[in-house]
Amino acid sequence: MTPEQVGAAFVDRFGVEAVLEPAYGQVTVEVPAASWVAAATFARDELGARFFDWLSAYDLLAEGFAVVLHLYAIDRRFHVLLRTRVPVEAPRLPSLLPVFRGAGWHERETFEMFGITFDGHPNLVPLLLPEGFEGHPLRKTFVLASRVAKAWPGAKEPGEGAEGAPGRRRMGPLGVPDPAEWGPESSR
Repeated sequence: MTPEQVGAAFVDRFGVEAVLEPAYGQVTVEVPAASWVAAATFARDELGARFFDWLSAYDLLAEGFAVVLHLYAIDRRFHVLLRTRVPVEAPRLPSLLPVFRGAGWHERETFEMFGITFDGHPNLVPLLLPEGFEGHPLRKTFVLASRVAKAWPGAKEPGEGAEGAPGRRRMGPLGVPDPAEWGPESSR
């Protein structure tokens, strides 16, 4: 099947709920969170995309989180990305375990790293982070405290090394707020 045929099948089934983005030889289908399980089931049963590849998310800040599922149809040789969005205030989505058993590990990782709860998952417990870890490290609002505590090893400009030579304006590492706004030096 071509990406256009895959997209047309989703539009036939879900109507205006399915938003298509064909690119790079595959199609991305965005569906509402209420149609998440139905879209995954449709891709598996009707289109033959039975190979569960991965599930993850990315942070859209105030817009919430986008949860992405990649499937592949071995017989028909096509890829499909299913995407849905959940709000940042209540990031919840139905679990895909009844559809794809391989989704269990991926949902646990996404729960731990982003804080997205998958309703119906029987064992939604931390998977990768140490016990007692607070926060969700793949959220864009998560402060990278380790970069504040020690010198940034990626110095590129003259004078940014440990030798202390004068240099141009020092730049902080990405993902670290200004020390005056956060940390032990803050005025709060």
